[in-house]
Amino acid sequence: MQVWTKVRIKDFNKEVDYISKSFTNYLYGYGPISDIQAKYDISDEDRHILDQYVANRISGLLMLYIARDTNRINDIVNKYNVPDATVEKIVPEIEGYINK
Repeated sequence: MQVWTKVRIKDFNKEVDYISKSFTNYLYGYGPISDIQAKYDISDEDRHILDQYVANRISGLLMLYIARDTNRINDIVNKYNVPDATVEKIVPEIEGYINK
């Protein structure tokens, strides 16, 4: 019998660490969460917990991607692709330097 559980990856990968922190800031750290933090008076400590959670999840996904572990990636996709999800329509978005 398989049981869904959280696993902490012991392998340290400096590049994944760096990318995870950057992605957390890019995807999450400087978006609407800053306004939400001020609006609901979320403490810096609670904000740190949220940021750390997001960074850890991004890091785990990157490690699965690097390992080409498509089975675990598919498991995550299947488990969290739920009908009552808070995300409705995806609109791809990216930012960065461009040459004009």
